Amino acid sequence: MKALRSIDSTLPRNQRPEWVWYTSYGSNMHLDRLAAYIKGGQPPGAAKEYPGCRNRVMPTRSIPVELTGAMYFATESPVWGGGRAFYDPHADGRVLARAHLVTAQQFADIAAQEMYREPGEDIDLVEALTVGRAKLGEGRYETLVCAGQVDGMPVLTFTAPWRMDDVPWIPPSSAYVRFLASGLLSAGVWDQEAVAAYVAACPGAAGRWSEQSIMHLLRDDA
Repeated sequence: MKALRSIDSTLPRNQRPEWVWYTSYGSNMHLDRLAAYIKGGQPPGAAKEYPGCRNRVMPTRSIPVELTGAMYFATESPVWGGGRAFYDPHADGRVLARAHLVTAQQFADIAAQEMYREPGEDIDLVEALTVGRAKLGEGRYETLVCAGQVDGMPVLTFTAPWRMDDVPWIPPSSAYVRFLASGLLSAGVWDQEAVAAYVAACPGAAGRWSEQSIMHLLRDDA
Protein backbone atom coordinates (compact mmCIF):
# COMPACT_ATOMS: atom_id res chain seq x y z
CA MET A 1 0.00 0.00 0.00
CA LYS A 2 1.19 3.52 -0.79
CA ALA A 3 1.32 6.19 1.90
CA LEU A 4 -1.29 8.94 1.97
CA ARG A 5 0.36 12.32 1.37
CA SER A 6 -0.60 15.15 3.69
CA ILE A 7 -1.34 18.58 2.22
CA ASP A 8 0.26 21.69 3.68
CA SER A 9 -2.78 23.97 3.89
CA THR A 10 -0.74 27.17 3.52
CA LEU A 11 -0.95 28.73 0.06
CA PRO A 12 2.24 28.56 -2.04
CA ARG A 13 4.44 31.64 -2.36
CA ASN A 14 5.20 31.06 -6.03
CA GLN A 15 2.15 32.40 -7.84
CA ARG A 16 3.41 31.47 -11.30
CA PRO A 17 4.50 27.85 -10.87
CA GLU A 18 5.75 25.68 -13.68
CA TRP A 19 4.34 22.52 -12.05
CA VAL A 20 1.09 21.95 -10.16
CA TRP A 21 -0.75 19.04 -8.61
CA TYR A 22 -3.93 18.62 -10.66
CA THR A 23 -6.12 17.01 -8.02
CA SER A 24 -8.99 14.88 -9.27
CA TYR A 25 -11.79 13.62 -7.03
CA GLY A 26 -13.83 12.20 -9.92
CA SER A 27 -13.25 9.97 -12.92
CA ASN A 28 -9.88 11.55 -13.78
CA MET A 29 -8.38 9.79 -10.77
CA HIS A 30 -8.16 6.90 -13.23
CA LEU A 31 -5.05 7.31 -15.41
CA ASP A 32 -6.71 5.63 -18.41
CA ARG A 33 -9.33 8.37 -18.47
CA LEU A 34 -6.88 11.15 -17.70
CA ALA A 35 -4.84 9.99 -20.70
CA ALA A 36 -7.66 11.09 -23.02
CA TYR A 37 -7.48 14.62 -21.61
CA ILE A 38 -3.70 14.72 -22.00
CA LYS A 39 -2.99 12.67 -25.13
CA GLY A 40 -6.38 13.11 -26.76
CA GLY A 41 -8.89 10.42 -27.65
CA GLN A 42 -11.98 8.71 -26.33
CA PRO A 43 -11.67 7.47 -22.74
CA PRO A 44 -13.11 4.13 -21.58
CA GLY A 45 -16.82 4.31 -20.86
CA ALA A 46 -17.32 7.68 -22.56
CA ALA A 47 -18.99 8.65 -25.83
CA LYS A 48 -17.00 11.85 -26.27
CA GLU A 49 -13.57 12.33 -27.83
CA TYR A 50 -11.20 14.88 -26.30
CA PRO A 51 -8.58 16.95 -28.17
CA GLY A 52 -5.90 16.56 -25.49
CA CYS A 53 -3.23 18.93 -24.16
CA ARG A 54 -0.59 20.88 -26.02
CA ASN A 55 1.95 18.89 -23.99
CA ARG A 56 0.94 15.23 -24.24
CA VAL A 57 3.34 13.80 -21.63
CA MET A 58 1.58 11.90 -18.86
CA PRO A 59 2.03 12.98 -15.21
CA THR A 60 5.45 12.31 -13.75
CA ARG A 61 3.87 11.38 -10.40
CA SER A 62 0.39 10.60 -9.02
CA ILE A 63 -0.20 10.56 -5.26
CA PRO A 64 -3.20 9.84 -3.01
CA VAL A 65 -4.41 12.81 -0.96
CA GLU A 66 -7.41 13.80 1.12
CA LEU A 67 -9.01 17.22 0.73
CA THR A 68 -10.96 19.01 3.45
CA GLY A 69 -14.60 19.32 2.41
CA ALA A 70 -17.19 17.07 0.79
CA MET A 71 -17.87 15.41 -2.55
CA TYR A 72 -21.42 15.27 -3.84
CA PHE A 73 -23.22 14.33 -7.06
CA ALA A 74 -25.34 16.83 -8.98
CA THR A 75 -26.39 17.94 -12.48
CA GLU A 76 -26.83 15.49 -15.34
CA SER A 77 -23.71 14.19 -17.07
CA PRO A 78 -24.09 13.88 -20.86
CA VAL A 79 -21.08 11.54 -20.86
CA TRP A 80 -22.00 9.13 -18.06
CA GLY A 81 -25.70 9.74 -17.41
CA GLY A 82 -26.71 10.52 -13.83
CA GLY A 83 -25.04 12.96 -11.47
CA ARG A 84 -21.39 13.96 -11.67
CA ALA A 85 -18.93 14.63 -8.87
CA PHE A 86 -18.41 18.10 -7.41
CA TYR A 87 -16.31 19.36 -4.51
CA ASP A 88 -17.48 21.71 -1.78
CA PRO A 89 -14.37 22.87 0.10
CA HIS A 90 -16.49 24.62 2.75
CA ALA A 91 -18.48 21.53 3.80
CA ASP A 92 -17.50 19.29 6.68
CA GLY A 93 -15.77 16.03 5.87
CA ARG A 94 -12.96 14.69 3.73
CA VAL A 95 -12.63 14.00 0.03
CA LEU A 96 -10.53 11.12 -1.25
CA ALA A 97 -8.58 12.26 -4.27
CA ARG A 98 -5.59 11.66 -6.48
CA ALA A 99 -3.12 14.43 -7.28
CA HIS A 100 -1.32 14.26 -10.62
CA LEU A 101 1.87 16.26 -11.16
CA VAL A 102 1.44 18.18 -14.43
CA THR A 103 2.69 21.44 -15.89
CA ALA A 104 0.64 24.59 -15.34
CA GLN A 105 -0.01 24.59 -19.09
CA GLN A 106 -1.37 21.03 -18.95
CA PHE A 107 -3.59 21.97 -16.02
CA ALA A 108 -5.03 24.83 -18.08
CA ASP A 109 -5.72 22.47 -21.01
CA ILE A 110 -7.33 19.82 -18.78
CA ALA A 111 -9.49 22.48 -17.14
CA ALA A 112 -10.55 23.84 -20.54
CA GLN A 113 -11.74 20.40 -21.66
CA GLU A 114 -13.71 19.94 -18.43
CA MET A 115 -15.26 23.35 -19.09
CA TYR A 116 -16.24 22.32 -22.65
CA ARG A 117 -13.75 24.79 -24.08
CA GLU A 118 -10.96 24.29 -26.59
CA PRO A 119 -7.57 23.84 -24.92
CA GLY A 120 -4.74 26.14 -25.89
CA GLU A 121 -4.86 29.13 -23.54
CA ASP A 122 -2.98 29.41 -20.25
CA ILE A 123 -4.80 30.25 -17.01
CA ASP A 124 -3.67 33.06 -14.74
CA LEU A 125 -3.41 31.22 -11.40
CA VAL A 126 -2.47 34.25 -9.29
CA GLU A 127 -5.92 34.76 -7.73
CA ALA A 128 -6.41 31.07 -6.95
CA LEU A 129 -2.96 30.82 -5.40
CA THR A 130 -3.36 34.08 -3.45
CA VAL A 131 -6.83 33.62 -1.92
CA GLY A 132 -7.40 29.91 -2.52
CA ARG A 133 -10.23 30.33 -5.02
CA ALA A 134 -10.84 31.87 -8.43
CA LYS A 135 -14.07 31.95 -10.42
CA LEU A 136 -13.37 31.74 -14.15
CA GLY A 137 -17.02 31.53 -15.20
CA GLU A 138 -20.48 30.34 -14.25
CA GLY A 139 -20.02 26.81 -15.58
CA ARG A 140 -19.93 23.53 -13.72
CA TYR A 141 -16.15 23.21 -13.44
CA GLU A 142 -15.13 26.84 -13.87
CA THR A 143 -14.15 27.60 -10.26
CA LEU A 144 -10.55 26.87 -9.28
CA VAL A 145 -9.68 25.84 -5.72
CA CYS A 146 -6.17 25.71 -4.24
CA ALA A 147 -6.15 23.39 -1.24
CA GLY A 148 -2.55 24.15 -0.29
CA GLN A 149 0.70 22.58 -1.43
CA VAL A 150 2.68 19.36 -1.53
CA ASP A 151 6.47 19.50 -1.94
CA GLY A 152 6.17 23.24 -2.53
CA MET A 153 3.83 22.87 -5.52
CA PRO A 154 0.17 23.98 -5.44
CA VAL A 155 -2.66 21.47 -5.05
CA LEU A 156 -5.27 22.64 -7.56
CA THR A 157 -8.67 21.38 -8.57
CA PHE A 158 -11.85 22.79 -10.07
CA THR A 159 -15.50 22.58 -9.11
CA ALA A 160 -18.81 24.44 -9.42
CA PRO A 161 -19.36 27.98 -8.11
CA TRP A 162 -22.28 26.92 -5.92
CA ARG A 163 -22.37 25.22 -2.50
CA MET A 164 -23.36 21.59 -1.99
CA ASP A 165 -26.79 22.43 -0.55
CA ASP A 166 -27.65 24.95 -3.28
CA VAL A 167 -28.51 22.37 -5.97
CA PRO A 168 -30.53 19.13 -6.16
CA TRP A 169 -28.44 16.02 -5.67
CA ILE A 170 -28.62 13.46 -8.48
CA PRO A 171 -27.53 9.81 -8.12
CA PRO A 172 -24.54 8.84 -10.26
CA SER A 173 -24.79 6.08 -12.87
CA SER A 174 -23.30 2.65 -12.32
CA ALA A 175 -20.65 3.33 -15.00
CA TYR A 176 -19.57 6.52 -13.23
CA VAL A 177 -19.51 4.90 -9.79
CA ARG A 178 -17.47 2.00 -11.14
CA PHE A 179 -14.91 4.25 -12.80
CA LEU A 180 -14.62 6.64 -9.88
CA ALA A 181 -14.23 3.80 -7.39
CA SER A 182 -11.66 1.97 -9.51
CA GLY A 183 -9.69 5.22 -9.82
CA LEU A 184 -9.58 5.48 -6.04
CA LEU A 185 -8.46 1.87 -5.74
CA SER A 186 -5.68 2.44 -8.26
CA ALA A 187 -4.21 5.07 -5.92
CA GLY A 188 -3.06 2.14 -3.80
CA VAL A 189 -3.93 3.47 -0.36
CA TRP A 190 -7.64 2.72 0.15
CA ASP A 191 -9.12 -0.80 0.03
CA GLN A 192 -12.46 -1.83 -1.49
CA GLU A 193 -14.37 -1.52 1.78
CA ALA A 194 -13.08 2.00 2.43
CA VAL A 195 -13.81 3.13 -1.14
CA ALA A 196 -17.31 1.64 -1.16
CA ALA A 197 -18.18 3.19 2.20
CA TYR A 198 -16.88 6.59 1.11
CA VAL A 199 -18.76 6.74 -2.20
CA ALA A 200 -21.97 5.36 -0.69
CA ALA A 201 -21.98 8.14 1.93
CA CYS A 202 -21.58 11.03 -0.53
CA PRO A 203 -24.70 13.20 -1.04
CA GLY A 204 -26.42 12.10 -4.23
CA ALA A 205 -25.15 8.54 -3.90
CA ALA A 206 -26.47 8.04 -0.36
CA GLY A 207 -29.84 6.28 -0.45
CA ARG A 208 -29.29 5.09 -4.03
CA TRP A 209 -25.96 3.30 -3.71
CA SER A 210 -25.11 1.07 -0.75
CA GLU A 211 -21.68 -0.15 0.25
CA GLN A 212 -22.73 -3.64 -0.84
CA SER A 213 -23.87 -2.56 -4.30
CA ILE A 214 -20.60 -0.66 -4.90
CA MET A 215 -18.59 -3.63 -3.66
CA HIS A 216 -20.52 -5.76 -6.15
CA LEU A 217 -19.47 -3.43 -9.00
CA LEU A 218 -15.84 -3.62 -7.91
CA ARG A 219 -15.93 -7.41 -7.62
CA ASP A 220 -17.35 -7.62 -11.14
CA ASP A 221 -14.37 -5.59 -12.37
CA ALA A 222 -11.93 -7.82 -10.51
